[in-house]
Amino acid sequence: MVCFVSRTGRHLQRYDDLGRRQVVGCIPYRYKCCSDGSISDDWEVLVISSQKGHKMMFPKGGWEIDESREEAALRESLEEAGVLGNVECELGKWDFISKRNGTFYEGFMFPLFVKEELDFWPEQNVRQRTWMNVKEARDVCQHWWMKEALDILVERLNSLHQHKEQSISICAII
Repeated sequence: MVCFVSRTGRHLQRYDDLGRRQVVGCIPYRYKCCSDGSISDDWEVLVISSQKGHKMMFPKGGWEIDESREEAALRESLEEAGVLGNVECELGKWDFISKRNGTFYEGFMFPLFVKEELDFWPEQNVRQRTWMNVKEARDVCQHWWMKEALDILVERLNSLHQHKEQSISICAII
């Protein structure tokens, strides 16, 4: 068993040229399993509570100078949600203001295809995690920019699914 601890402090934190703190997050997702054990085309996303437990969101946190954006996204998913997987192509970049103290941020979001859900993780005592469908996640997510990232992910995954179905249809004709 390996023990992980969340990073703390801001001494490695990245800031852009305008002085905005740079944060990275991800949308953990997985395909649902059918009752017969096969994998469904339906998928769900993992949302987490804020540390105080009042709001729901996707994992996110500071991008630090000793890591890539993708590494930061994976680290935040591990620390806050206790999941590991494959970080996929960036969904986009958003500029937003923190509701707590009016600070400007630059946020990057990635999809994370979940391969493993851990029983123990660094922030398990201060956060709850919940798998839900996209509509439910969109309804409970407190950040507009994360909702936009979710919309982009939905569009991307639906497009891939349609492309897969078209390829299967073409193969059936040949």
